Amino acid sequence: MSYVISGPLQAAVYDALLADSALGLIVGTAIYDAVPAGALPAIHVRLGGEEARDASDGSGTGALHRFTVSIITSRPGFAQAKAAAAAVCDVLHGADLTLSRGRLVYLRFERARAARVETAATRQIDLRFAARVQDD
Repeated sequence: MSYVISGPLQAAVYDALLADSALGLIVGTAIYDAVPAGALPAIHVRLGGEEARDASDGSGTGALHRFTVSIITSRPGFAQAKAAAAAVCDVLHGADLTLSRGRLVYLRFERARAARVETAATRQIDLRFAARVQDD
């Protein structure tokens, strides 16, 4: 197993989300790996946690990365957050992303969780994706 593709995978996911016009109409450029200090937009996307496990086989070194993309909003209701979540899924599920190292074998949506947080003033949707990568 190797974790060397983690950075290139994250960069490709971030770039794909930032380049998507449908997602941009909802959140603008408020897509973060590290949330900036200060006031945040009323709706934003945050790249979250990741787990990786060995997926090496006879063809080479690889890993299965499971990672979270969160949509967070202080706006009432879930409608706009769900629209942003749908846009994220449209961008990532089945995507053919180019990585700066290695290659993406597949990228799939696995599950989602929508919840009210912080005394129900904030809504958050966590989308979990699985990406199989190989270091060629």
